[in-house]
Amino acid sequence: MTVYADDMYRTTMGRFRHMKMSHMIADSTDELLAMADQIGLKRKWLQKAGTADDHFDIGMGLRAKAVAACAVEITMRELAQKCIARRPSSARNQSN
Repeated sequence: MTVYADDMYRTTMGRFRHMKMSHMIADSTDELLAMADQIGLKRKWLQKAGTADDHFDIGMGLRAKAVAACAVEITMRELAQKCIARRPSSARNQSN
């Protein structure tokens, strides 16, 4: 299972009230949902479901659980590149 957690919490964009937030994505939705189940996220919290940009927003505690469960830590830029790469080629061409 390849799941990724970004470092958005390091930026002002990653702060929501008193919380520091990150995105969690995976190479497939099945892998993402399996990790969500493993770390205690509710599946209904999946954002952009059914798209190449599906992800969870996670706080620092859940991020730590994901990393402990072998999620790979990446930068926000790397996460964006992975999401773009997952899009159909026609959608990738429109975003350039």
